[in-house]
Amino acid sequence: MSRAKWPRVGRLLDGLRHAFSTAGPHGPLTEADRELLHRLAGFVVRRRLSAPAILFLDSLRPLNYIGSQAMLFLRPFAEPFFAGKEYEQVAAILERRDGIHALIEAIEELSQAPAEPEASTQAQATSSKQAPSHKAQ
Repeated sequence: MSRAKWPRVGRLLDGLRHAFSTAGPHGPLTEADRELLHRLAGFVVRRRLSAPAILFLDSLRPLNYIGSQAMLFLRPFAEPFFAGKEYEQVAAILERRDGIHALIEAIEELSQAPAEPEASTQAQATSSKQAPSHKAQ
């Protein structure tokens, strides 16, 4: 089929070639994006919500673009609680395919880091409480 004879079909085929592309126009995450995601992950981990947040983010991963657009729609209601530029930046990050994955990785990284020292501190506290018992004779 020649494109000169069927120009509409050629344009349609060109459009369909990129219709299901997973590459976005934004490029990779910048260092500022990763730092913002790290702060957001710290907010989640400090409140001990890492497991529900990871479950929620994983379940919404296929809808990342719709979720980011919902964030933009709800922006007037969220402005009193969040900084405007950071809110827009998080919405732009979540619009990307790798944005949710990067946020989940940051949450997992931060939730595992404090658990190791805390576990050793609890083990030391438990061992110091267990004093040898002496029977009264």
